Amino acid sequence: MTSAPQRRPAGGSPDDPADGAVPRRRSLSTLRERWRAFSAGLHEFYVAPYRRTFARARRDEDDLFRLLVMSEMLGVPNPASYYTAELLPVLYDGFHDWHRRMGMERSPLENYRCC
Repeated sequence: MTSAPQRRPAGGSPDDPADGAVPRRRSLSTLRERWRAFSAGLHEFYVAPYRRTFARARRDEDDLFRLLVMSEMLGVPNPASYYTAELLPVLYDGFHDWHRRMGMERSPLENYRCC
């Protein structure tokens, strides 16, 4: 049994296949890109209908947190007011939007007027 010698095109590198097939590395990277695109598409397909629900739940949690931090200023005793006092400056930025969402036309705080 004699084996036939392999033919290479003139001037080609030894790594390039003689029949013009795509090298293995290129096909793997293309497969990875396709898999990532497919995965991103599936993620978007399953998450998109619930995006508004997730945003509403996050906003409700933020509103509850804001209420707990500002409870001492609103007249509700808060045992953790010592620890939450340093968070007040961070929460003042969104205070106007919060009290409007809660149905209050004016700011409920006497010492803080935003409207």
